[in-house]
Amino acid sequence: MDLATLTLFVTLIVCLVLGVPIIWSLALSCVASIAVNPDLSFVIIGQRMFAGADSFSLLAVPAFMLAGDIMSNGGLSKRLIDFADALVGWIAGGVSIVAISACAFFAAISGSSMATTASIGGVMYPEMIKRGYPKAYSAAIQAIGGTLGVVIPPSIVFVIYGTVTGVSISKLLMSGIIPGIFCGLMLALYCYVVARRRKFQRGSEFKPMNVVVAFKRAFWALMMPVIILGGIYASVFTPTEAAVVSVFYGVIVCMFIYREVNVVSFWKICQNTAITTANLMGLVASASVFAYLVTMYNIPTRVTEFFMGFCDTKVMFMLLINLIMIVAGMFLDNGSIILILGPILAPLAVSYGIDPIQFGLVVVFVLSMGQCTPPFGTCMFIACGISNLPVMNVARALMGFILVEIACALLFSFVPFFSTYIPQLLSN
Repeated sequence: MDLATLTLFVTLIVCLVLGVPIIWSLALSCVASIAVNPDLSFVIIGQRMFAGADSFSLLAVPAFMLAGDIMSNGGLSKRLIDFADALVGWIAGGVSIVAISACAFFAAISGSSMATTASIGGVMYPEMIKRGYPKAYSAAIQAIGGTLGVVIPPSIVFVIYGTVTGVSISKLLMSGIIPGIFCGLMLALYCYVVARRRKFQRGSEFKPMNVVVAFKRAFWALMMPVIILGGIYASVFTPTEAAVVSVFYGVIVCMFIYREVNVVSFWKICQNTAITTANLMGLVASASVFAYLVTMYNIPTRVTEFFMGFCDTKVMFMLLINLIMIVAGMFLDNGSIILILGPILAPLAVSYGIDPIQFGLVVVFVLSMGQCTPPFGTCMFIACGISNLPVMNVARALMGFILVEIACALLFSFVPFFSTYIPQLLSN
């Protein structure tokens, strides 16, 4: 390995260990690598940063973020919870299943794990405590439910992955539908088993009229994923255009139908979204320079040769990728890992004959688990903030749920149907 390549990775690792923010860790590693490479000029940094941010697909990121923020503040969470409660609240452990179901519904609206945990958890955690559920277990459910936010479309992480790897964003978004729903069902089944074993309190009996009433109240919220995903699936608009449509739809529903967002609150929502978007786009720009240097130094080919040396089968490779993503997800956020490793691992997966859509789904799904694991699980931290419990208490309660998601990840890794069926329908 030459000096420039070594400098690139050593500087990045040292900065991350010292706690330097990821955006500056990437930037400093690129500056250091270019400084020791006589064949490169610092002009490349500005050129690649602009080229990385100058992407039509990335326009979907701030739009989906804004739509999610509008929906989070527009009274949707309570309506979705009421609908989920009317559907499954009567089952053993019903309120815990309601929390998972509401997270799945909200994930299909916000596209954000943190927004899902904060919005649903803020309402469901006190309700679970009131019904006698253990505090740590109740907080863990809010955290694990939030992980569905980056799997069920629309998903900002899928947009980023598609942008940096060149994989179809439309197909990536569609690939998350079946796995997201399946994982939600498995988590709900786990809640049911735990509730039966611990004899948790049941909810009120099932009444069809309650379902009808709750559905009417939540109708406009439930229609958003139908409109967005239906529009993409029917080729009415692209994912980027769908993001803009979702903003207009969110404004109309939350300001004029539900009337829980006004001009003043809408302006504050826009400000918060602008700040979040600026941070993310700065990260994307820095990662673009890093990805350019990785490609120029021929790192993907070297990594491929390294893997081929001891991973002689697709099964071994997928098992190793699952392990790498689980560990990486414990320390960095999803977007950062994808921006760093995506350009390296995506071509490697193709060399093993793995469908790029399936591989993208597996990477995003496994990384989503990192949001519930110490030391830096964002959804876990939000759940701890809602419950005022120590991190380790919630982390211990999460272990059973994480094992369920690991089993799902292995299933998605070796059964392509889950991730490729709907994208193939889309192609036809």
